[in-house]
Order: sequence, then structure tokens, then C-alpha cells
Amino acid sequence: MDLNDCWEKLPQSFYKQADVVKIAKELIGKILVTRFNNKLTAGRIVETEAYNGIIDKASHAYGERRTARTEIMYANGGKAYVYLCYGIHHLFNVVTNNKNVPHAVLIRAIEPLVGIDEMLKRTRKKQLDNTLTKGPGNVSRALGITTNYNGVALTNNIIFIAKDDYVLNEKDIIATARIGVNYAEEDALLPYRFILTTSKYVSGKKIKT
Repeated sequence: MDLNDCWEKLPQSFYKQADVVKIAKELIGKILVTRFNNKLTAGRIVETEAYNGIIDKASHAYGERRTARTEIMYANGGKAYVYLCYGIHHLFNVVTNNKNVPHAVLIRAIEPLVGIDEMLKRTRKKQLDNTLTKGPGNVSRALGITTNYNGVALTNNIIFIAKDDYVLNEKDIIATARIGVNYAEEDALLPYRFILTTSKYVSGKKIKT
């Protein structure tokens, strides 16, 4: 079966919504897809974090900061923002809102769906376990996403996000503080991280529900 028959690619209008926190929650349950060199890999998004632009101390664009790295955040919603963390991990973010409003959502974890053998090769793992795509660095490694794809439109066929007939129970999605942003002072406590509590691929400490 052609996967395009059961997956519906999200339109740019989805990414251009004004509320980045709402988008971060709505991305839970969607499918992140890559198709590089005819190798298809995909996973269901189970953890996200919202970054609320120039007023958010945890955001790379806080205080209207504009650098060569952050410039893509000021583009129209629907672009990939991929940056290198600690010189090792390629982190994949979704740019949202309209031009010159630098909102973004970090994809922190996915559940593997398609192309697991290819994911194992990319991550040099011998067998599938929850560490394959748990945490944002592992997500990008498994899906083959690098900074070479920074700025790519998410409406193409190389990297995109889609929805299917998967039905979420709203009670299984909870909001928490973000991870690793203690430098953001009071903004570190904002409930901008969303997780699917039923997934074993969610990163961080186990959440009791």
C-alpha cells in the first residue's frame, strides 16, 4: 500500500497558526517523515517543546536575537530549523507563525513506525528499543536529519509531517516544564513541553499520571 494513501501531509496553514504552544500540543500524535535517497523513515511524535520567540528566555530568538543560526526562525511557518547542539546532536525544530515572528517547536521524541532497519543502521544499534528515538538528538539521527536540511520547507517530500486516522485520548497528553533550559530563569517553569504519557519513547524522568 502507498503510504501517501493513508497519510495526509500537514499544510503550511497549520504551521502559520499564531499560538506556538497550541501547535506543540497538536503535533503530538502526528507523523514525522523523511525520505532521503529513496529511504523512507517515519515515526509518531510523542514529545514536543514550544519556544515562544522574542519574549521567551529559553528561545534562541529571545530579545529579537538574529544570527546566522537563528535567521530561519524569522521565516514564514513551515520550515525546518535544524541546529547543532554541543557540536554533536542535530536537533530538529518546526518553525511556526508568520514571517518575523520567531516561534518554533522542538521535536523531542517519536515512536518508530516505518524504516526501522534503516534507523538502526543510522544509529548503529543492533536491535530496537526505546532509546532509538528517545530524545531530540536520537530523533534526528534515526531519521537522517542533519543541519544540511536547515531551512527546508515541510511541504515537500523530503521532510514533512502528516496526520492519519490515529485517535488520541486527550487525557494521555500532559504539559510539563521544558528540559535543560534552567538558564531561562522563570521561563524554565513554563508548561511548554507536551508528552504522550502512554509512550515508552518519551524522554526525561517518568511522569506519574
